[in-house]
Amino acid sequence: MFVFGKQDCARSDRFSVEASYSAFVGTYRALMLYHALALNTQRRGFSELKWTFLFAIEVSRSGCSLLPHYHYWIKSKRIVTPDGIISGAVEVKGKFITSVVTENDWRGTSKGEQVIDYGEAVVMPGLVDVHAHLDDPGRADWEGFPSGTKAAAAGGITTLIDMPLNSFPSTTSTESLELKIKAAEKNIYVDVGFWGGLVPENAFNSSALEALLEAGVLGLKSFMCPSGINDFPMTNANHIKEGLLVLAKYRRPLLVHAEIQLDSESHLDLNTEDARSYSTYLKTRPPAWEEAAIRELLTVTKDTRIGGSAEGAHLHIVHLSDASSSLDLIKEAKVNGDSLSVETCPHYLAFTAEEIEDGDTRFKCAPPIRDASNREKLWDALMGGHIDMLSSDHSPTVPELKLLSDGNFLRAWGGISGLQFVLPVTWSYGKKYGVTLEQLALWWSERPAKIAGQKLKGAIASGNFADIVIWDPSAEFDLTNEYPVYIKHPSISAYMGRRLAGKVFATFVGGNLVYKEGKHAAAACGVQILAKNMNKLTGLFIKRPLYIFRSMDYLSKDKAKETKFHTARRFVVRN
Repeated sequence: MFVFGKQDCARSDRFSVEASYSAFVGTYRALMLYHALALNTQRRGFSELKWTFLFAIEVSRSGCSLLPHYHYWIKSKRIVTPDGIISGAVEVKGKFITSVVTENDWRGTSKGEQVIDYGEAVVMPGLVDVHAHLDDPGRADWEGFPSGTKAAAAGGITTLIDMPLNSFPSTTSTESLELKIKAAEKNIYVDVGFWGGLVPENAFNSSALEALLEAGVLGLKSFMCPSGINDFPMTNANHIKEGLLVLAKYRRPLLVHAEIQLDSESHLDLNTEDARSYSTYLKTRPPAWEEAAIRELLTVTKDTRIGGSAEGAHLHIVHLSDASSSLDLIKEAKVNGDSLSVETCPHYLAFTAEEIEDGDTRFKCAPPIRDASNREKLWDALMGGHIDMLSSDHSPTVPELKLLSDGNFLRAWGGISGLQFVLPVTWSYGKKYGVTLEQLALWWSERPAKIAGQKLKGAIASGNFADIVIWDPSAEFDLTNEYPVYIKHPSISAYMGRRLAGKVFATFVGGNLVYKEGKHAAAACGVQILAKNMNKLTGLFIKRPLYIFRSMDYLSKDKAKETKFHTARRFVVRN
């Protein structure tokens, strides 16, 4: 067990200390953790060490890593760092990166430690996916933590933030969060955090929302249209306004599914339409739904500006599909100073409505995949910096609900299943647009980590967690039934049958080699990420964290260097 933070006596059942040897190892590694934090503090330009806490105990865990070394080097001619791509080496001690050196500086630095030389393969920060539905507890037959996190590891994803719905019950209270925490125990191969749900039932109950945030959710999520899940009803601008006021105290984000069902668009005569035709489904969710939702959102996001009633809150629009009017509204709001960001997903960048065959319900999702012209505009917006980041929106179900044999787009469950493939898909379809390795790290690691408040993730830098993916951009493969796929139901994935480039060789999570060329570590030793705010002087948890969360500042490396902040979080692996 590894604990990082203050010991919570009320939950001491989650802590254990074994044997004098383990206690010795824990003390030694606590000192190494202190050293790593000090390095990170210096790197961020602090004048003094502002971490006023340190409690670290590590109990020996067999099977967590395919690499039996505590101290080792990862060497490559292509290491993606915040300062560019270098030829050199990354030093790892325990869970942390302790140094990153160029080839010339590395010569003679290693003193007998294990060296893993990956040659021309790319060494990149592990992906952080802030939008995944793992459906656990309650619907583990749809996916579940074990298969979902195995798929993540095989795809180079080292951190997942699990959505509050599609599991049962939805995560809208402290009680349902506790059920999710228990379901994840001993079942996650990568680090996993949790979003809480903002629904009408808790939106006007600030005490309930505060309790959920204090219990550890990293932020909240809401829907502006029916979610398809009975215990996760949709919200309107009034609910969202109230949620932002509470989130402002915690400096945590609100993620929103931005579609509003318009009456004028919901009375199509579908009786005369072919339900097997994708164009029929596309008509039911036009771009106007996204535009209407975003227009309504902007009536409340203005409160997040400096001096506004919700200053400190941040709103993040998930899975943008419409690259026209909706995107124009977002651009304008950012210029006006709204604390706002937006993501899109690989399936919107890879597929087009024109190529979806009749009855192929694997491609049904909401908002829908639109035409080729829209896809080009999405790529332009992503490359131009108007779309901030990417996420998978992994939303699986059981094959029966996809209606693959019936092919009825109007009745089939909506959601794209593809957690394992997001890195090669982004690379494969992005090469023609000139996507760089640095951009991949920005969209899939650095910015998602900051949305989730994970300051020690998202970059290969001294003091950060050793969350690293090793992959070969030139290695091509076919997603056939023979290819090792770890999502629970490969048959429902729209990516099956595609030829992709960018094969993941290895994935390190917190220094543990959890995946290597088709093999996972024997034990599921991923960490549950629970947000806790702590006063740096008293050591007590408080409602307002100590980092600044303003508009695009947190997405800007230069701004981050100018801003002094820190956050205290607790990471727990339960054995």
